[in-house]
Amino acid sequence: MRSVVVTGASTGIGWAIAKFLIGRGYRVFGSVRKQADADRLKGEFGQNFTPLLFDVTDEAAVLAAARQVREALGGKTLAGLVNNAGVAVAGPVLELSADDFRRQMDINVIGPVIATQAFGPLLGADPSLKGPKGRIVMISSVAGKNGNPLSAPYCASKHAIEGLSESLRRELMLFGIDVIIVAPGAVKTPIWSKAEQFDMSVYQNSPYLPALNKVMAFMMKLGETGLPAERIAEVVFEALSAAKPRVRYQIAPDRMRHFITATLPKRTVDRIIAKRLGLLPQG
Repeated sequence: MRSVVVTGASTGIGWAIAKFLIGRGYRVFGSVRKQADADRLKGEFGQNFTPLLFDVTDEAAVLAAARQVREALGGKTLAGLVNNAGVAVAGPVLELSADDFRRQMDINVIGPVIATQAFGPLLGADPSLKGPKGRIVMISSVAGKNGNPLSAPYCASKHAIEGLSESLRRELMLFGIDVIIVAPGAVKTPIWSKAEQFDMSVYQNSPYLPALNKVMAFMMKLGETGLPAERIAEVVFEALSAAKPRVRYQIAPDRMRHFITATLPKRTVDRIIAKRLGLLPQG
């Protein structure tokens, strides 16, 4: 039985990935931050799911989980690591606290680095382990190739994941470990419902308030029209199992919009977005 570690497995994309892989005969080690979630997932997924209790920013806890997985593997390699855990921080750069920006980067960028360092040896960098080399799947975003106003921290973190993955893929060729990016567009997950909890009160006197209101409304709409998380899980399965996987899979519900954004001149896209959000100079 092939074994895979999935970070951020309690809800959304991570939950869907765990469920899909277990349905395809994998054993999944899924990270959660709360014991209640560990118990719930164990009940939902059964004997082929093992919860790992850690926050991706807690290096000691992640290393302890890696030791747990190593022991469970019994001298065999890990088939895959899916770096999925993440959050989305919104707000104008000029008014965001450095702590908020730092939290975004800690979870979405440093977290995958910590997980990769902890589980990388189990994927085959440790020559004492037997079995085929594993793969790393990095969950990026269409925002990894495009910058959206008022969500700079999230976009910056996903741009960083793209660069990290490109460099890491070339480094890990030494061990025969592949690195594949999966970059979804909007997905129907709790990350969008959490937008309702975004504290707008701190921006009541901000010149960005009208644009923020439009962005929040758009985010809530995306939560209703986005891709099902199961679609992302299918692509992750392909990335882990295909004989010759692509280096990057992009899955978006509105392909034409992303095509236009990627092909039009940047200044043209700037003006279109600014007009829609009311970000053009006043007066």
